[in-house]
Amino acid sequence: MDDIDEAQELQRRETESIIRDATAPLKKTGCKDCDDCGSEIEVERRMAMPSARRCIECQRRREQKVP
Repeated sequence: MDDIDEAQELQRRETESIIRDATAPLKKTGCKDCDDCGSEIEVERRMAMPSARRCIECQRRREQKVP
């Protein structure tokens, strides 16, 4: 492994660490407020789908718009 490979590996590890630290709080219960309407996302939805960014009603509306 040469110097460039080592630098790339170090950069990859640092990037992964930054992403992991930034997303850790979201993995526990997900985003608390809906991105579309701002209302609180029900805890059951956040626990079932930690990556949810919308309440169930906004998500349904969004999915109905998609052809």
